[in-house]
Amino acid sequence: MKKVFALMLAAGVFAVVACGEGKKAEGSADSAQVDSAAAVVDSAAAKVDSAAAVVDSAAAKVDSLKK
Repeated sequence: MKKVFALMLAAGVFAVVACGEGKKAEGSADSAQVDSAAAVVDSAAAKVDSAAAVVDSAAAKVDSLKK
């Protein structure tokens, strides 16, 4: 009986490995998600840059008042 189970296990493992993950359609959904994420990151970077400019100008005013 052990040999039968071992043979069935080996056949099952072979079937799973032979099927693979399956092919997707050229990554069209993945590339759309990446493009969307890149747009979000770009807009966030622009907000950070504008906030940094405000902080820099405020720091310059504080520095000028210290002198």
